[in-house]
Amino acid sequence: MTTAHKRSEKGLLTPDNCVIAMIDLEPQMLFGVGNFDRQAIINANVALAKAARVFDVPVVLTTVESKSFSGYMWPQIQAIFPDYKPIERSSMNSWDDKNFVSAIEKTGRKKIVLSGLWTETCIALPTIQAIHDGYEIYVAEDCCGDVSQLAHDNAMKRVVQAGAKPVTALTVMLELQRDWAFRETYDAVMDIVKNHFGAYGAGVEYAYTMVHGASPTKFPEYVVPTAPKTAAKAS
Repeated sequence: MTTAHKRSEKGLLTPDNCVIAMIDLEPQMLFGVGNFDRQAIINANVALAKAARVFDVPVVLTTVESKSFSGYMWPQIQAIFPDYKPIERSSMNSWDDKNFVSAIEKTGRKKIVLSGLWTETCIALPTIQAIHDGYEIYVAEDCCGDVSQLAHDNAMKRVVQAGAKPVTALTVMLELQRDWAFRETYDAVMDIVKNHFGAYGAGVEYAYTMVHGASPTKFPEYVVPTAPKTAAKAS
């Protein structure tokens, strides 16, 4: 989806000046998270990924040791980018991987929004080195997680001290939208809000239906999967 309206920059994120990098969103990495609710981390990353699609922001996806340890990228994220093959790495630090850095460079953008697991390694290490190389980093904190609260908090202190900006998935999406008069993305943003942002989404639905008299939102009907039929045994 393209965005016709130009946003003022002046230090803010816009659909035209940033790239979103999602690092190591894999089962084994999520198993080790002990500081945040794991389902909440999935939810925040899905919301961020959908926002990237809505605002046509380039995305770099990367995984580490997917076949030998970490597992494949979460299917919820792959479904949003069905034709995108994640960049496979062996290094904990994405900034040590030439293919990852090259993918960022090809976007031509100097602002990077980072999400991923774990905060103390897969986020902190590339953040510090990318800042050293002249990039501006925004860490989507609710899209990250670590083995303990201490590990996550120390990592966030470290990246902030290095110059990174802490944000959330919702912060990024609203910063990209910026003005509710931008109708070309309004409905898509509201759809993400209703699906992923709890009380905010419920409030939007209430205002639409009870205050403005709109029809209730209709979500796709849930189809219950059926068990595969087994072949009849030969008599």
